[in-house]
Amino acid sequence: MATLEEAKRLVIKIGSALLVDRQSGELRAEWLQALAADVARIRTQGTDVILVSSGSIALGRSALGLPPEELLLEQSQAAAAVGQIQLARAYDSALAEHDLRAAQVLVTLEDSADRRRYLNSRATLEQLLKLNVIPIVNENDTVATDEIRYGDNDRMAAQVAVTAGADLLILLSDVDGFYSGNPSDDPNAQRFDTIAEITPEIEAMAGDAGSGLSKGGMKTKLMAAKTATAAGCDMVITEGSVLHPISALENNAPATWFTAQGDPQQKRKQWIAAMKPRGTVTVDAGAAKALKSGSSLLVAGIAEVQGVFGRGDAVEVLDINGRKLGQGLTRYDAEDARQIKGLRSVQIEPVLGYPARGPLIHRDDMAF
Repeated sequence: MATLEEAKRLVIKIGSALLVDRQSGELRAEWLQALAADVARIRTQGTDVILVSSGSIALGRSALGLPPEELLLEQSQAAAAVGQIQLARAYDSALAEHDLRAAQVLVTLEDSADRRRYLNSRATLEQLLKLNVIPIVNENDTVATDEIRYGDNDRMAAQVAVTAGADLLILLSDVDGFYSGNPSDDPNAQRFDTIAEITPEIEAMAGDAGSGLSKGGMKTKLMAAKTATAAGCDMVITEGSVLHPISALENNAPATWFTAQGDPQQKRKQWIAAMKPRGTVTVDAGAAKALKSGSSLLVAGIAEVQGVFGRGDAVEVLDINGRKLGQGLTRYDAEDARQIKGLRSVQIEPVLGYPARGPLIHRDDMAF
């Protein structure tokens, strides 16, 4: 299990009820400043941090003076449009005090369901983290309809963790873990310290009730745990309203840990290997040797391209004798790959009209 000290990449989910005061509708600035201090300290330890944050609709609702009852879709989208600016400004200001830069990343369910968008999202997050930026991910409520919504940030946070290859997901909640029953109603309800497997019995213990500004209940948190742990990412639920909630977790605050089997990279490789290939690329002897030593597949090493595939699809990689070397996700579609096979990176833009996207298949997207 990845502890906070061992995690290389961390996703933290923050609900509206933690960020926004229920009575006034105003941002809990002191809490956010304390969270930013936690994030800055974690970054100094070399851990990548991604924040998945609710709050845009709650902040926008207050700013626009919208009623407290359930909003119409168009009202929610208008509130989100106003609130997203406030939310981004608040994170940027809080993190800037620690010489960290924030970036807003807006996503919908389509971005993880479509392989090309998934690849784009993964590449964007990777680049931001390399530049020492803290991505602030939120559902794109201004354009999302019911058909393309996650609907809750617990599951979205789990999908972001999978996309980014995180090894730990923290759900900051209004409860301090997963209980055998609702602790508000059942005085005998017991909190689980660790859950190694989400059994039907565990699922039966989950309730539906969410809190105040939050839509997610314990069922959505279990769904998030299933997604994360299946991809090799540990997950923890802990009470988040205290100041410095990550520090509190490090100091053994009450929590429930969901353990994953394997690591994110191993699980990702298994997922890629199980995909149905859409085509094949044959590589020369030099590229085959480089692949066996763990390198990415460069365009210059491609000898032949077969099949019809799009960017993000799985393709088989063969040596010049037709033996399968592996399978990976391609960064170019079949037509473009045929045009640039054998070329060096500096020769690609004149042919395709856009700069090279790096290797045809990155080593992280290759399964052997």
